[in-house]
Amino acid sequence: MLVRPIRFLAALAVWASLSVLASALSAADSGPHEVSRQHNVMVPMRDGVRLAADVYLPAKDGQPLAGRRPTILMRIPYSKGSAEKGHSDGHYFARHGYAVVFQDTRGRYDSEGTWHMLVDDGPDGYDTVEWIAKQSWSDGKVGMIGTSYVGGTQHALAMSGSPHLSTVIPVDAMSNLGYASMRNGGAFELRFWNWIMLNAGRGSQYQRDPATAEVLRQMADQRKHYLLNLPLRAGMTPLKLAPAYEEWLVEALGHGINDDFWRQNNIIDHAKEYKDIPVYLVGGWYDSWASNTTANFVALTKAIRGPVYLIMGPWIHGAQGRSSHGQVSFGAAAAIPDPQAWRREWYDHWLKGIDNSVGKADPFRTKVRIFVMGSGDGSKDAKGMLEHGGFWRDEQEWPLARARATNYYLGPNGSLRDQPPPGNAGSTSLQFDPRQPVPTIGGNISSNNDIMLQGAWEQRGGPHIWNGQEPLPLSARNDVLVFQTEPLPADIEVTGELAVRLWVSSTAVDTDFTAKLLDVYPPSPSWPGGFDLNIGDGIQRMRFRESLQKEVLMEPGKIYPITIKLYPTSNIFKKGHRIRVDVSSSNFPRFDVNPNTGEPLNGNRRHVVAVNTVHHDADHPSHIVLPVIAP
Repeated sequence: MLVRPIRFLAALAVWASLSVLASALSAADSGPHEVSRQHNVMVPMRDGVRLAADVYLPAKDGQPLAGRRPTILMRIPYSKGSAEKGHSDGHYFARHGYAVVFQDTRGRYDSEGTWHMLVDDGPDGYDTVEWIAKQSWSDGKVGMIGTSYVGGTQHALAMSGSPHLSTVIPVDAMSNLGYASMRNGGAFELRFWNWIMLNAGRGSQYQRDPATAEVLRQMADQRKHYLLNLPLRAGMTPLKLAPAYEEWLVEALGHGINDDFWRQNNIIDHAKEYKDIPVYLVGGWYDSWASNTTANFVALTKAIRGPVYLIMGPWIHGAQGRSSHGQVSFGAAAAIPDPQAWRREWYDHWLKGIDNSVGKADPFRTKVRIFVMGSGDGSKDAKGMLEHGGFWRDEQEWPLARARATNYYLGPNGSLRDQPPPGNAGSTSLQFDPRQPVPTIGGNISSNNDIMLQGAWEQRGGPHIWNGQEPLPLSARNDVLVFQTEPLPADIEVTGELAVRLWVSSTAVDTDFTAKLLDVYPPSPSWPGGFDLNIGDGIQRMRFRESLQKEVLMEPGKIYPITIKLYPTSNIFKKGHRIRVDVSSSNFPRFDVNPNTGEPLNGNRRHVVAVNTVHHDADHPSHIVLPVIAP
């Protein structure tokens, strides 16, 4: 009767010994080593296209070390590295005992084929990993690395069914493109228009002809003027010289419905396709993919065992090593001091089996780690930044179970209260002229370049805003409706997902409603005029008010309920500050401008001025829902 338990215990002891031995060997292989690099290894895909990769291996005396080891893979559309220098991450991880493969995605830089937005990255990633697993230096385990589009290639591979993919760290990663990233409430995020205009002539197959490259460069230099002449029509701009890029952009601008066109990386609806592996999701409250990062955490924790970790800082896109973003400082603790070492700790644990800080110490102590903004004193630092401050906090879930959904109701005369409005509270209207849109000042933006500002900014125009040069606050505009509380009697922490629920009507058959949450600082010696700090924003295109799966135009004058999803946050609104909600009908060039005509998306020839109304009486209690954390 005791034979089987004894054998089991003996086997368990052997397994434990082997695990200790493997950890010791992995630790011994952690370097630092010399690095051997092979440039432009052409990896065949299933359709015969070859993709260029650089292979980095630990080395001694110029020769790769013998043995099989786990691989770090990056698939990148922004160039994997020059022939002379390569990529710094490739050298770093090879020095620490990893095989590293950095690959140009299809149709980009040294790779063959034609680029398509993420569509090929699932099968191409799968074929690349299968190739890696067959190499003499591979032990069959592959972890992925990268940010933004490069993070999106991680999600694409994780949903492809690859048997050798072992872990991913998607940072600010592309996903859920039809929900709140490329299309947002049915509107188009123009950062992708900007991405195409820049990259069609930089790293594409078309720029290999010098004359074509020069024309595309001139087009990119004139992006602001092209923005003011949307919609984009096929064959009417120099983008026709890069037909694959033009074709995608024209279709994307006109494709508002969240269907199979946006299916790639749709984790919200297809989380069960995601491989059951350890996942570390990295995002920022001011990142362009913030709402998708938290949504992916919710979806994946239900679909896979993982484990799935989440960290959300006060960061803008791809800037985890910085503590100041826009005009605001969040304190030195906000920055990850050594992002490479931090990621290596994760890979060492899951790919090498090393018993380290994962699951034991920051930033891996708990599965959810968030930065709570707003604990600063509001002074001005030596660089002229607002000291908004903040601190890290470990949590057990997202959204937080202890958060209390609290309604703040829009009311007459710009009031915002936690009590429902009276029966006769009425409505407030604005006149929306599509030819004079409200300028974007900061927010959840990437691929901004000189078109938009990222992050936390005072909501005031000036020479730093190309389409809002006058030094006027946005609150002074007649097409911005401002609703704000009285100065707060005590601190209020708001942590979680944000939504604004409105009852609206319009004189148009289609229009947009935008909403923005602000933390309003009172006047102080550092900021004599106060400081209107943007926290999160969102938009709803009215033809998609019922569903993202169909278009339904409005009946002018009819009142409709809508919900505008803002990006998630964690912020303390301090005593004496005001909580403010701005409602308007444009936020340009963050979102494309609605012409109010009801014409097909990206097919309008006309513009109509609309009178848009927000209703805030007892029968139409428009409000923002704030997830309040009790002190």
